[in-house]
Amino acid sequence: MSLTEGVAEHIRAMIHRGELGPGDRLPPERELAEELGVARASLREAIKSLQSRGYVEVRRGAHGGTFVTELSRPFRDWRQQVRKQRGEIDEIIDFRIALEQHAARLAATRRTRPDLTEMRAAIDSMADSDSRATFRLADSRFHSAVARAARNTRLEAGIDQARGALFSPHDLLEYVEPVEESVRDHRGVYEAIRAKDADAAACLMAAHIDRTREQLRVIVLQDGKTKTGQRGSTRP
Repeated sequence: MSLTEGVAEHIRAMIHRGELGPGDRLPPERELAEELGVARASLREAIKSLQSRGYVEVRRGAHGGTFVTELSRPFRDWRQQVRKQRGEIDEIIDFRIALEQHAARLAATRRTRPDLTEMRAAIDSMADSDSRATFRLADSRFHSAVARAARNTRLEAGIDQARGALFSPHDLLEYVEPVEESVRDHRGVYEAIRAKDADAAACLMAAHIDRTREQLRVIVLQDGKTKTGQRGSTRP
């Protein structure tokens, strides 16, 4: 893909993973261009592409900038695409399991104290989240922390790509995933990594991600009945 397409895909994947959510403001143009290592002209073209697809909107004035939209249009388009290729979700989940269970295994043998601190902080944020947006961000932080702890940049990039391929902004859906169950899953993975139990870390991570398979079929493909709970989050 072209440089412009690559920049747009990078930002789009951040939105899909929950690292940027509805209403969030992107960093100023100069700062973001420097962060991504691209010319400001390329960044502007990427923003235009995202704007045309409904991911962001540009506001003028003293309080202006580039903001993430409510995402209703891009999610609708993505869901229509996935429904035409019903096996795609299973392929992505299988790919995530292959990557993330191995990352958890490596993290259990290579993690440092700062890695554990970051994972624990992400879990605490999940447990204390007061909105789906904050839960999504904390969830993303946890999975990214595990990937970094594996100390393999190619594996980390693959995990980011696989997670960015899924898109389920629960703010738009009736489905509510129990927070307690998700927090328990993440805590189990964390404890196994902290104990340097590589087999348990890999097994628990695989089980955690596999649980999203049926959830995604409900919220994206609308297979089965919509589930509800007392508190909600987004995808693990």
